[in-house]
Amino acid sequence: MATVTLSVSTVKPLGERVFVKVSESEEKTAGGILLPETAKEKPQVGEVAATGPGKRNDDGSYAQMEVKVGDKVLYSKYAGTDIKLGGDEYVLLAEKDILAIVN
Repeated sequence: MATVTLSVSTVKPLGERVFVKVSESEEKTAGGILLPETAKEKPQVGEVAATGPGKRNDDGSYAQMEVKVGDKVLYSKYAGTDIKLGGDEYVLLAEKDILAIVN
């Protein structure tokens, strides 16, 4: 079987999809208690690593994406497909699953 090596630069989302690098989850609670791996919640914040061209309009043109590479975003908790590349975690999700851009 052939081995395929993927990196962020080789992954190009299609349509209105967005490739987001997941932020690290909290290791401690506000009170200072260390959390085991099983108790950590899936983070909902990440940085946009790549975007697709956008949604195709009826005339064949593409609608502009609302997010761009480098934006820090908040996305739905159970949205997208989790992908691991080179030890980093990413989520491939539709633009509609992004709730907000975080400053």
